[in-house]
Amino acid sequence: MFLVNLKKGGIETEMKRLLKSRKALSPVVAAIILIAVTVAVSIAVAAWMGALTFTFMQTEQFNVVSATFNGASGNSTNSVTLRIQNTGSSSFTIDTAATVNGESKTLAGTVTIDNGNSADVTIPNVGWSDGLQYSFDLLTTQGTKITWVANAPGT
Repeated sequence: MFLVNLKKGGIETEMKRLLKSRKALSPVVAAIILIAVTVAVSIAVAAWMGALTFTFMQTEQFNVVSATFNGASGNSTNSVTLRIQNTGSSSFTIDTAATVNGESKTLAGTVTIDNGNSADVTIPNVGWSDGLQYSFDLLTTQGTKITWVANAPGT
């Protein structure tokens, strides 16, 4: 804070002296510089946050294309193969745990599907029978549930 000497000419003289001073910035120029710096910083922060959002928001999306019942009806060792297409923005891995009509099954290993690609996932020891409906549940390693219902072929 500065004190104004009002003895010689009063406040008008002091204001004229301040306005004519070459050392000080005009308040308008200072305001424009502050606004420009604020906008530049906000654009940088918005770009950084956008990059973080896209990194964390990659989605697991899929489409089960088909179910193929392998083996003969009534055989406890027959299997079902699901063809799964990755329609999301990142690859995902299907875990080894599966259920068929609520009964736990274990896959031979994990299956990774890159975005835009398809892969076959075989569920062993299903023991399917002709004409019955089966519900298949798979999980990705990130916890996304893949559910598909299919009918076994009839005789």
